[in-house]
Amino acid sequence: MHGHHRHHRRRLREGEEVEAGERATTRVQLEMPPQAMERLQKLKDRIEAASYAEVIRNALRLFEALVDEHEKGSEFTLKRADGEIVQYKIFV
Repeated sequence: MHGHHRHHRRRLREGEEVEAGERATTRVQLEMPPQAMERLQKLKDRIEAASYAEVIRNALRLFEALVDEHEKGSEFTLKRADGEIVQYKIFV
């Protein structure tokens, strides 16, 4: 069987599989209302992400960093293109 490559998978636990030479991943199924799905699609297109998973991983990293800073007592401000600085309330 020359020319045929087979991906070897080994099941770890429900939803987890490992491709040969790759780290373990977990499949997550989400139910989203149409408006949220549309927002996800638009964001994927805007940032030219390869997948919805890439958008969600990026969002998770950013949100985690914001939560960490919030827990340290940080406040968030934005500097707009016109130079205006505004306080940004993420956690109310």
